[in-house]
Order: sequence, then C-alpha cells, then structure tokens
Amino acid sequence: MRYAVFLRNVNLGRPNAPTREQFEAAFLHAGAREATSFLTNGTLVYAPGDGVTAQAVFEGAYRTLQSVCGLREPAFVRTVDYLAALVALDPFAGIDRGSVYAFCVSFLLDPSVTPPVLPLASARRDVELVRVTPGEVLSVSRQVMKAPGSPNAFLEKHLGSRLSTREWNTITRLVKRFGQAGVG
Repeated sequence: MRYAVFLRNVNLGRPNAPTREQFEAAFLHAGAREATSFLTNGTLVYAPGDGVTAQAVFEGAYRTLQSVCGLREPAFVRTVDYLAALVALDPFAGIDRGSVYAFCVSFLLDPSVTPPVLPLASARRDVELVRVTPGEVLSVSRQVMKAPGSPNAFLEKHLGSRLSTREWNTITRLVKRFGQAGVG
C-alpha cells in the first residue's frame, strides 16, 4: 500500500523546508521501500518496507526533517487508495468550471475538529465549500477582483485549526500516477 504525505505551507528548498533529496531520503532512511516527491509543494508518496508500519516510517521521517531542515509545519497522511476513492466521488460534478479559479481539497489535521456545516462561503464569495468528509473539505476558489480566494486561510480562520490545501488536479494526477493502475 502507498501513502501520500502533504506538508503544510512548504515549497521544497525554501527556509525550514527540505530539498527534494532530503524529503525522499528522510522517508527511505525511516524504512520506506520507495519514496517519491510529487511536485514541489511538499507532497510525497511512499510505501513502507517489510516489517515497518506506515506510521513508523512517517514519524521517523518527520523527526529527521525537523532535525535536518528545521521543518515546523504539520503533515497530513492519506492512503493513495483513500484518495482514489475520493476522486471517484467526483465531488465537483455539476459545477460550472467557467466560474472557478481552482477546485481544492483541504486536509484536516485534528480528528477532533468539527468539519464545517454546509452551505458555507466566504463573505466575498471567493471561497465556497462544496463537500465535507470526516478528514477533508472540498471547495472552489473564485477570483474576485484581483486575487483568488484562499480556501486554506478561510478554513483555518473558521475552524481554528491548521490544515493543508492542494488543488484538486494535484490529487487526481497523484492517484493516476501512484494508484493501483499507476506504476509509480
């Protein structure tokens, strides 16, 4: 089984963020049999090696990243199979794509955080929540005046909890590449 890790507020190679090499090496050193950074936004897919749990790999890699590059941001882990099931839900079906800047998914960090109740949108209507699962909030970002809405900022303020947001096409591309049919 493969797992996807999403670091919050990280661009590889920036201060307090790993380089691609450090990111992958931390997971391999912690016992992953494979670890592949995906894009530069702090997303990585890994598979635990024999005799080690996915959680142990993640925890070991995270400690290494804290030590090596000063990583302070939280990380969010989901199985690639879970993400594939989320993609299969087609949560943005029926939404006029012409009015949308980006489709997004925000990962909740703390399971005790109560997800928002729908319908909910920002005052400027530049962020609209579309669907809520126990661990994610799916939303659309619209450009109002000069800038698009930030689902991450809106949700962190609304929920009082840190989270990490990715554009939906990152998830669909990740599932296509690393899912059961993907070769990795």
